[in-house]
Amino acid sequence: MIDYQSALALEISPVEQSYSEKDTILYSLGLGLGGNPTNEEELTFVYEDGLRTMPTMPVAMAFTSFRDIPLDVDYRKLVHGEQGLIVHQPLPVSGTVVGHTFVREVIDRGADKGALIYLEREIRNKDDNSHLASATMTAFCRGDGGVAGAPDSTTPAVHPIPEHPADLEVSTTTLSQAALIYRLSGDLNPLHADPSLARKVGFDAPILHGLATFGIMGRVIVENLLNWRPEFLQTLDMRFSAPVYPGETIVTELWRDGNEVSFRAKAKERDTLILNNGRALVTG
Repeated sequence: MIDYQSALALEISPVEQSYSEKDTILYSLGLGLGGNPTNEEELTFVYEDGLRTMPTMPVAMAFTSFRDIPLDVDYRKLVHGEQGLIVHQPLPVSGTVVGHTFVREVIDRGADKGALIYLEREIRNKDDNSHLASATMTAFCRGDGGVAGAPDSTTPAVHPIPEHPADLEVSTTTLSQAALIYRLSGDLNPLHADPSLARKVGFDAPILHGLATFGIMGRVIVENLLNWRPEFLQTLDMRFSAPVYPGETIVTELWRDGNEVSFRAKAKERDTLILNNGRALVTG
């Protein structure tokens, strides 16, 4: 059973990660960038001459696996429910970062309804301790309702998607080998590579990392709304609905209202909603 006060008081060891321009390029390749190698703007994310980082790259940096956080949860029933990112300043194309992870909140939904655990990771530049980004994650622990000592809490409202037709619809075909490339950025879970394991846990094939889907949404916004200006993306938040299979086409609907972008996406081949209630804040 999760103990509320103990969870919030956890001291999680910081994680240090050094990375090179090669790692920056590899992350972008995992999102499918470079598919049009004659596009000079796109090339800057996958070529060392004038290299830029994708603004979503911090979510893959200096992280602590949820399984390594000493919480008394049933990991077999754990679902990555939501992901968010606040960009404080652009990530350098190489360097060393330190990730500090905190349990910010635990919401008990009831003994038979599970619990929500909210994590936040601060990503800082080791050289000057400058705050580069904050990554947030909501874990839905379906088998861990009945949190000891949890106060009465209300689940935060999700961002509403506009009811009128989208301002823009974008189709992005993922690479068949997307998960095999993206896993080289740090998440080596065999669920994303081993067909027999994927079938054993109920999937038809290895699935794409949720954080790869997150990064693809960042790419869609940078490419189609920000004219390839990654520094204009300030925040990105979304709720996962279903996994993506590598090779599928992601169809994203986007609504822009000033500096706020709302979005949702589906897998075209299965006509399945893969993420919903997306929200980004942008400038420019």
